[in-house]
Amino acid sequence: MNISNVQFKMEHQKRYVLYFRVSTNKQQKSGLGLEAQKRDINLYLDNYSEQPYEILGTFTDVQSGGDNNRPELKKAIELAKKESAILLVQKICRLSRRVSFIASLLEDKDLNFKVAQMPFADKFQLHIYSALNEQEKDFISSRTRSALKSWKAVSYTHLRAHETKANLVCRLLL
Repeated sequence: MNISNVQFKMEHQKRYVLYFRVSTNKQQKSGLGLEAQKRDINLYLDNYSEQPYEILGTFTDVQSGGDNNRPELKKAIELAKKESAILLVQKICRLSRRVSFIASLLEDKDLNFKVAQMPFADKFQLHIYSALNEQEKDFISSRTRSALKSWKAVSYTHLRAHETKANLVCRLLL
């Protein structure tokens, strides 16, 4: 390989901006959700990306996927557009759980993004998966409301005089 080929390869290597998201501080502190995302992105880079590649930046938000106003996502998108890089996420739900938001990203001619767990997905497939993720967001919300309602009913039924809720939870779990 001569020097001009090396120069060409360096100028034309794949460039990525990585984006990670977890929904809660507890998930961030445990590191498990972020580790799974990093593992899948590394698998994508090792198995599906052209080699060599360059990581231009890594961004992480701790915020709900239903909230599209996330500062680190905004920075990641801006960098990917500015550098004509690929925005890489583990799963489509890491970007958003709203179809309208994913659709707007897919329509943005200046943005290219890839989903590590779906390396060959086209726009149609990404639209379908974003619709399924929005439905899952609604299911999660419904399950959470139902669980809280059930917990309140159980806690008041089983709460002994002068017992704290923390003591009740411990007693019910043991």
